[in-house]
Amino acid sequence: MAAYRAAVNGAEVWLLEKNEKAGKKIYITGKGRCNVTNDSSPEGFLENVVHNRKFLIGAIHAFSSADLMRFLEEGGVPLKVERGSRVFPASDKASNITRCLENCCRRAGVALCYNEEVRSVWKNEDGSFCVQTASREFSADAVIVCTGGISYPSTGSTGDGYRIAERFGLALVPRRAALCGIECAFLPEDDLQGLSLKNVRLTAFAQGKIVGGFFGEMLFTHFGISGPIALSLSSGINDMDLRELRLELDLKPALDDDSLDRRILRDFEGEKNKSLGNVLRLLLPQRLIASVLARSGIRFQTPVNSVTKEQRKTLLRVLKHFDLKPTALRPVSEAIVTAGGVDVREIDPKTMECKKIRGLYFAGEVLDVDALTGGYNLQTAFSTGYAAGNASGREFA
Repeated sequence: MAAYRAAVNGAEVWLLEKNEKAGKKIYITGKGRCNVTNDSSPEGFLENVVHNRKFLIGAIHAFSSADLMRFLEEGGVPLKVERGSRVFPASDKASNITRCLENCCRRAGVALCYNEEVRSVWKNEDGSFCVQTASREFSADAVIVCTGGISYPSTGSTGDGYRIAERFGLALVPRRAALCGIECAFLPEDDLQGLSLKNVRLTAFAQGKIVGGFFGEMLFTHFGISGPIALSLSSGINDMDLRELRLELDLKPALDDDSLDRRILRDFEGEKNKSLGNVLRLLLPQRLIASVLARSGIRFQTPVNSVTKEQRKTLLRVLKHFDLKPTALRPVSEAIVTAGGVDVREIDPKTMECKKIRGLYFAGEVLDVDALTGGYNLQTAFSTGYAAGNASGREFA
């Protein structure tokens, strides 16, 4: 997007790509389907930005989700909107998005240079830049760095942009995992790996106060928890001390305490002579029952007709406050997005140009901006790339 907009505005543009093809990370987004954006207003979009929301206000309004959708459809990619306003190509093929962008670049006159890994960038005394790759040197009036973060390094995101920023003396915010799994300490009774839950609420507490929470789907894994609500929560707690956090899972968020208690009593009434563990199958997935009872301190074989009122209250509390102890986030190499990066205080939010160095621009995940799942991070990349391409093209054409 940055290369295309710079060329449209009259600049002669080289796009230097270290891989053998463009858009490797696009190919793996949305499990290969590419959740390219979110069909929301700029205001709704910004509510889903986790870090440095204000920095993005101008860029998102200048090139919104609606603008990107129109651009892609005019470029020959029919789109569809799914649950949560997530936007995908109608074909369910991420390659259609990449091909559209490549075709637009070619038509605009961009020189696409593959297998060109940038080794170094410096500024000459005359104000021009020298960009050195493994095979040659390029001279340019302006450079736009769109190298991504350090998540999924197999796609080429290996921190090149951070090294360029450091060479020019820019401040960097420590990189950390965002939209990643959360490692948890399990009880001996927990045998939950592979169990998927729907319509549950996950909440994080620090010193008794809620610091984040999401409703939806969650997955238990060999290391802890993953799935949409765990991934989203990870982005909000990745700059906190996890030793001070406590996670709670509300297994029945649609029912308040009184309604859930009445539901339990109805189940008990119809199964008076059965064990509590067997009766709970009416309420919970079978593999979750042992964990719930362990946290409640009640034996699986306890007859329903001997469950005391206090035990029922304890069971109710666990169902609404199933505790999980987070120990770590998964490595940033496994994260969907890298949080941290080039400090946005170094960057003009309207143009993406470095405030200290004329002609040097940064766009996309290399910046310290990240958002929740749902197409928001790709849109952020497109919007900041659009801003950088427009500004550099107009300034240096």
